Amino acid sequence: MDKINIIPRFKGILCHDHWKPYYRYDGCLHALCNAHHLRELTSAHEQDKQEWAGMMKAFLEEINSAVHDAGNSLDKKHADNYRQKYRLLLENAEKECPPPDETQRTGKRGRVKRSKARNLLERLINYENDVLRFMENPDVPFTNNQGENDIRMTKVQQKISGCFRSTEGSEIFCRVRGYLSTCRKHGVSSSHAMEMLFEKKLPDFI
Repeated sequence: MDKINIIPRFKGILCHDHWKPYYRYDGCLHALCNAHHLRELTSAHEQDKQEWAGMMKAFLEEINSAVHDAGNSLDKKHADNYRQKYRLLLENAEKECPPPDETQRTGKRGRVKRSKARNLLERLINYENDVLRFMENPDVPFTNNQGENDIRMTKVQQKISGCFRSTEGSEIFCRVRGYLSTCRKHGVSSSHAMEMLFEKKLPDFI
C-alpha cells in the first residue's frame, strides 16, 4: 500500500472492511462497511445462536432506512438517539456474549482467544464512530459495495484468463472498464456508450 502510494496521500474518508493495516494510515477518517457487519451478524445469529446479533442486524438496517428517508443524513438529535440505543444494545450483548476468562490463558503473551461473535461485538463497541459514521455524514455510504463492484470485472478477468500479458493490455482493459462503469452510473447503457465512442462522440456528462 505504501508503494502504490494512494492511501498514504488520501485525506478523505476510507470505507473498508476493518482490515487492520488500513488503520495504520491516520491521515484520513475511517468508516466501516456495514454490509460486512450484516453478514457477520447473520452468521452469529443463525449459526452461533447469538440473539443480540439478530437485534443489531435489524437495528443497523433500521438506521440505514432512516438515513435514506431523511435525505442521506440524520440531524444531531436523531443521530444521538440512535447512538444511545446502539450502546444499550451492545451493553446487553455483553451479558450474552461476555469476554473469555483471562485466568484460563495457556501462555504469558497475548490475549485469550475470542469467538467470532465476541470479536465482532468488541469491534462494534471499540469502533462505534466508524460503524455509525454514515448516520451524520452524507458522503459516507452504508457499505463499500460500490468500490467492490467496480473492481469485480478485473477479478473476473483474472480468474478466467489469468494475469495480463502486458502492461499495455492491462491499461487498455482498465480504461475500457472505467469508461463503461462511469457511463452506467450516469444512466448510459454500455451498448450506447460504445456506439457513441465509435461515432467519435462522448456522453453529455463528460
